[in-house]
Amino acid sequence: MNFKFAHNNINVLNLDESIAFYQEALGLKEVARKVAEDGSFILVYLGDTSTKHQLELTWLRDRHDPYDLGDNEIHIAFSTTDFEAAHEKHKAMGCICYENKAMGIYFISDPDGYWLEIIPEKM
Repeated sequence: MNFKFAHNNINVLNLDESIAFYQEALGLKEVARKVAEDGSFILVYLGDTSTKHQLELTWLRDRHDPYDLGDNEIHIAFSTTDFEAAHEKHKAMGCICYENKAMGIYFISDPDGYWLEIIPEKM
């Protein structure tokens, strides 16, 4: 038996805002969408065009309150071939929420407050 990563899921309050953020900040593109027949939820799968791993955004029609992310200790990491350019882009976007210069990494925060780690491709 062999298991492979398929996707990670996060729930979002504003689907369009989240899709726009992930496209601008990380270059992710929508690769699939599932809309419930009764309109109660929408699942949008985002991909990076170079790996099979996807990020699933779940929007729930009846959810209006922000999600409780607790201590926000769980995160998704993205590597980049141009760490300095990525850092400048995210700085200009105002989404950097934490930096660890000693480790050579930083985190950005999405519209719902999820932290995303940015690391150089070769650490």
